Amino acid sequence: MCDYSLHAVASRPAEVGETVVTTTFRGTSTRGFASAADPTVAVCLLPGTELAFADNVRYDNRWIWTRTINSRVGKFGKIDPHIPDRHHDAIEFPDGKYVLVTQLVEGQQATVLQLPVTQPVTEREKAQIITDRQPTITHLPIG
Repeated sequence: MCDYSLHAVASRPAEVGETVVTTTFRGTSTRGFASAADPTVAVCLLPGTELAFADNVRYDNRWIWTRTINSRVGKFGKIDPHIPDRHHDAIEFPDGKYVLVTQLVEGQQATVLQLPVTQPVTEREKAQIITDRQPTITHLPIG
């Protein structure tokens, strides 16, 4: 949910509709998302969480210049999870590009649009969904 380097920071799961802000957490060199109401608590996202940023997304590689992605929407995910001791949290944009969360410029606001489904749909629920989609046929009396 949160990158490996944020395990020592207080955290909580994201909620639909909340505004999160990119920040660097005290005692770390890692950037992540925090609640606008409490910037000391990391807001952790599940892979598949969809975000809408207030402006086009800006990021850097800790160099002098900042780059901009001409997109305001993205989906949270993990990259290279098989490689230990490195940052994995990333945002995927509609053009297929990824940016590590730790590279996002501080102070950017985003709204959590949608969380991923975390529990599989049971066979009973699947049957109910299929039944609900079938048209209802009403027999009218003739005459």
